[in-house]
Amino acid sequence: MLQFFHRVGARQATPPEGDGRDILTERDPFTPIPPPLTEAGLAEAAGQLARGDPDLARILEVLGPPPLWSRPPGFATLVYIILEQQVSLASARAAYTRLQNRLGAITPQAFLTLDDAQLKAIGFSRQKSAYGRILAQAVLEQAIDLEGLAGLDDDGVRAELTRLKGIGRWTSDIYLMEALLRPDVWPDGDLALAAAVQRVKRLPSLPRPPELAELGQRWRPWRAVAARLLWHFYLSGNNPFPPASTPGA
Repeated sequence: MLQFFHRVGARQATPPEGDGRDILTERDPFTPIPPPLTEAGLAEAAGQLARGDPDLARILEVLGPPPLWSRPPGFATLVYIILEQQVSLASARAAYTRLQNRLGAITPQAFLTLDDAQLKAIGFSRQKSAYGRILAQAVLEQAIDLEGLAGLDDDGVRAELTRLKGIGRWTSDIYLMEALLRPDVWPDGDLALAAAVQRVKRLPSLPRPPELAELGQRWRPWRAVAARLLWHFYLSGNNPFPPASTPGA
């Protein structure tokens, strides 16, 4: 995935990101925050999942444990994930590299020095330029505390991030998974994940987000580990699973 995820193709949020809708869910204020995933914890959890799911066991047997695919928390990573919305990972990686070359350290202050033409040349659409500026201004005005997100539970992180226009459920889920390394996040709007589940579970069609969310329930409390196993399979091009049978064949 870009400099962290070495995979190709599109990883698209469905429905589209950028509506800035809050996620209003009732949360237990005493919900414990799980420790972040580590390489060792990822391998152990992958083994646990494999013992309960023969399809994940086959992925693990053929491909080995998936990468942790971690990113540093903070502004720059959120900008990177915004760039990844609904485009190929290669395109987002190229744009992010140009942004790094232009700014060096990607900070809110530095980002706000770029005008529309400069952002367009780097690879930002008009919408994504606006989203990046909204995020930068929110950080500088202390309207959002990115460092403080680590002290919130998963729903709390989603609620804080999705207050900002341009950050929806998919973006907040990827941030939770890769920057905060939460173990039980399941990005059901991710098309690569849906495609992997379709192939691994031999489904006749691509599962839509509600169906994908339901399918993910079986892998609690390690859904983020299951997602990494499935992305690992998706990227490998090594398909040890037969295609779904055609009705009537």
